[in-house]
This record gives sequence, C-alpha cells and structure tokens, in this order.
Amino acid sequence: MESLPPSHPERARLINKAVNIGLICNLFLAALKIAVAIPGHSRALLADGINSCSDVAYYIVVKIFTTLAGKPADKEHPYGHQQMESIAAIIVGAFIITTAIAIFWDSVNTVYDIATKTSMEQPGMTLFTFATALFTVLLKSVLYMYTRIIAARTKNAAAMALTYDHRNDIIASIGAAIGIGLGWLNIPLGDPVAGAVVALVVLKTGIMIIRESSDDLMDTLPGEALERQITSLVTPVAGVLSIEEMTAHRFGPYLVINLVVGIDGNLSVKKGDAIATEIENCLYSNIELLRKVYVHYHPAK
Repeated sequence: MESLPPSHPERARLINKAVNIGLICNLFLAALKIAVAIPGHSRALLADGINSCSDVAYYIVVKIFTTLAGKPADKEHPYGHQQMESIAAIIVGAFIITTAIAIFWDSVNTVYDIATKTSMEQPGMTLFTFATALFTVLLKSVLYMYTRIIAARTKNAAAMALTYDHRNDIIASIGAAIGIGLGWLNIPLGDPVAGAVVALVVLKTGIMIIRESSDDLMDTLPGEALERQITSLVTPVAGVLSIEEMTAHRFGPYLVINLVVGIDGNLSVKKGDAIATEIENCLYSNIELLRKVYVHYHPAK
C-alpha cells in the first residue's frame, strides 16, 4: 500500500480518524471493564480497566499533538511542526510505563495479601468477567489491525505508538482472562501473577516506544541501508568523482540529507551547480519522505 506524504490532506484525516475511533473504544472498554471487575472482584480485569482509563487520557493528548503537527511551516519552524508527532509518541510511551508500574505494584500487593492470608474477597461473576476480557481481546485485535494500516500509510510515529498500545491491550486482556480462569479454578495467585506478567510486557513496549521516538528527536542517523541507497544513486551521476561526506537526520517523518561530493576542479561553477542539481533531483525522486537535500561540491582529492 502506497504511503502518503506528510503534506497530503488525506494523511491528517486518517490519523485523526484512527485516534477518534481508539478514543471512543477505550472510553467504552474502560467503563465496561471497571463496572464488571469491581463486583467480580477481579484484580486482573480491574488493572486492565485502569489501563484503558490511561489510554483515554493519552489518546486526548495524542489528538492535541497530532493536530499541532498539521500546522504549516513558519519562520521559526521552516520544516513544519511534524516533530510534534514524535513528542506525542513519547507521551504515549510515558503513559504506558506509568500504567505498567501501577499494575505491577497492585499485583505485588495482592500477592502479599494472599501470602499473609489477609481477608480476600472471593471472585464473583467469573463467567461475565471472563467474557469481558475475551471481548476486549476481539475489539482490540480489530483496532490493532486498523491502526497498523493507518500507521503504515502515514508513517506517523504517534499512530505507530498507538498500534503498539493496542497490541499491549490484547496481551493484557489475554493475561486478565488467564488470571480469571485460574481464579475460577481456586488458584488465588493466578490473578495477580497474570497482572504482574502483563505489567512487564506493557513496560517493555513503553520503553521501546520512547526509545524509537527519542531517536527521531535526537537526529539519530537513519542507518547503513540509507547510506547504501544514497551512494548507489549519487555515484552514477555524471561528473561525480567521489562522495567525500554524507550525513542524514530525521525531522519528524521527514529526512534531511547533507552531501559533499568531489568533482573535476577544472569545471565551471555553473557546471558544478548543474551536477549538484541533478543529484538533488535524483534523491528527491527515489527516497521517500525526503524533505531537503544540501549538496556541496569541491575539487576531488
């Protein structure tokens, strides 16, 4: 499926739609899981419901930041505001990590209560709590597939972070279902242990989202694959004798490339400029989401 450039109006519409659908579904799931978990005395499902509440909070934040990312370029931001998308993704990662710590801590407290034989309420409404967890798995699976398609088309860091979050919710709900099932079999540790395992999986995803989004903001070099691609495109250009220096960095979904090439020192400035222009056009035509190319030339060593 062909990806959409950041300036394409359809891109903003798709991202906004994915965020809105996720927000509505998480509002519904948060209310449903908490309403079922409290009378059902399921710590795992309650933790999953708290996770959905945090989802609602950061979906609102993501909606604000993705809207800001769509603002046009101005004097202070000549490349636009697309890095807001990476900031939104970092916020998602931070929320996910916070939620994971809360779920894990709650699970540890529950294990302590059981180990010290503190009075524990017996599970109730087990079949309904189990069905709620399975329903969440089904709904989140649909949301995961839909958001993943949107993220692939838009190359949006925030949409990709939400995709990871949907995957987390699937794992969390499966863990909740397992915990409820073990509780049904009179294995009291099953529910909190399942919650703790879910928390660790959620924590790992949150760290991964922050690491990837931080790379975008810290201008991390895109990698060897891009270097090989640039070399293969520039080397055949007539007049290019060598590539002296090559750097590239991200700007939100965009790439900015700086090149220093060696040419025949006897050529005129006009000819050198023509070679540089040909290099720029070649890179723009072949590298997706390339925003700007700077080509410097001097006599080959």
